[in-house]
Amino acid sequence: MQTGMDVRRGALAQRVASKPVAAKPICMPARNLKAQVVSVAAPDAPTAQTSTTTKLPATHLESSKRALEQLKESAVNRYANQTKSSIISMGLTIHNAPVELREKLAVPEAEWPRAIEELTAYPHIEEAAILSTCNRMELYVVAVSWHRGVREIEDWLSRSSGVPLEELRPYLFLLKDRDATHHLMRVSGGLDSLVMGEGQILAQVRQVYKVGQNCPGFGRSLNGLFKQAITAGKRVRAETSISTGSVSVSSAAVELAQLKLPTRNWDDAKVCIIGAGKMSTLLVKHLLSKGCKEVTVLNRSMPRAQALQEEFPDMKMNIHLMPDLMTCVENSDVIFAASGSEELLIKKEDIINMPARGEKVGGVRRFVDISVPRNIAANINEMTGQAIVYNVDDLKEVVAGNKEARMQAAMEAEVLIKEEQRSFEGWRDSLETVPTIKALRSKAENIRASEFEKVVNKLGEGLSKKQLKAVEELSKSIVNKLLHGPMTALRCDGADPEAVAQTLANMDALERMFQLSQVEVTAGGK
Repeated sequence: MQTGMDVRRGALAQRVASKPVAAKPICMPARNLKAQVVSVAAPDAPTAQTSTTTKLPATHLESSKRALEQLKESAVNRYANQTKSSIISMGLTIHNAPVELREKLAVPEAEWPRAIEELTAYPHIEEAAILSTCNRMELYVVAVSWHRGVREIEDWLSRSSGVPLEELRPYLFLLKDRDATHHLMRVSGGLDSLVMGEGQILAQVRQVYKVGQNCPGFGRSLNGLFKQAITAGKRVRAETSISTGSVSVSSAAVELAQLKLPTRNWDDAKVCIIGAGKMSTLLVKHLLSKGCKEVTVLNRSMPRAQALQEEFPDMKMNIHLMPDLMTCVENSDVIFAASGSEELLIKKEDIINMPARGEKVGGVRRFVDISVPRNIAANINEMTGQAIVYNVDDLKEVVAGNKEARMQAAMEAEVLIKEEQRSFEGWRDSLETVPTIKALRSKAENIRASEFEKVVNKLGEGLSKKQLKAVEELSKSIVNKLLHGPMTALRCDGADPEAVAQTLANMDALERMFQLSQVEVTAGGK
């Protein structure tokens, strides 16, 4: 019978054999992902479709029977060859999924706790975290079973978005353990961003960690992972030049809009910004740096818009509340949408009768929508010569050159990310020995307490309370000193395969010598 100790030995053995692999989002067509899930199913599990008319040759039947018997007799089953709990990352990004799909899966920050609660309600998901921005929607979970965890994540994604799984799968990436942790480190460092090195994603990763502190489903493993990812993101920006200059979705939006203006001069265009949050703040900042001196700002509340005005005294701001939206749009040449609204704010029928703009802007009203979900209807593009809408996917045109210029810094950043990943893996590997350490301490303490009780019974009233306390302290001190060596042998650098191999051998030896598999230690539940 396989014990929890056997599973942990298998987990560490796998980490010794494997080496870090560069984590890249993998587009997985429906048939491929399905094949992967099915391939790890239990040998004796019924297949989805069984043909009753197909007959295998006798030699094949005999071989299959022999193989199944060998598998049953083997001491190592499929769970011993993988970590007991897998870290899984699944989702979609601007690199492989259109905004039309991303906006359907987007989850507002206020809904993250609910999403975590729903995910961890599945039987095989222990921990969960969600990172949802305008460019990506990613889930990170700790699952007791890799293939069952994948199925449960898929189920949640389809249910929460209302998108059939068959339509989702071609756009999903799926990463496991080291690939998943490496991916998050790259995301936090800005290496996976549309605008390489942009700083806003680090703040968003930090927000995931902050929200998770109040969610029971954001457990120890993900807490440690996101903490390490934040450290990685900070180091990348502090120790490389990847974030030098203006790099953000907002800055790219300003550059794109300026490229599309016939004169490429902001003095010739009237600008309107919908929203007064972080994205809008960055829009104002970059517009000011490009020579724009006046903007109209619309927001649901006046205080936030006024705070934005106070932050940029050199920019003339005309502040309006949302009821004035259409009037402001009619009087503007370039309209940026960066609000948190989950509904369309501007539709084709709202602007179809608006007068054309002036000759300096080519008579065209330009919308730049960097909100996800989108705030401006895409069918406005049908109004050829009158209006055009750009969304976050269109920013790729601007950032292509930016990416090439930052490749050297990105290579330096990868080195730092691998260092932080090794630190996390070392910390996570150290957790594997915790049950063995607890079992050894528990057994030692039981023996000590039992022997101390025998001594007390023999001596009776021969010793004072002070003397009894001294004897008990002596017994505890002896046990602690005897355990110091074994405990040290169970701690290792998870980044060093030889050290992990030695720890594995030490753990196996201690479990056999002290029969720790028979020691009952209360295990934390889900």
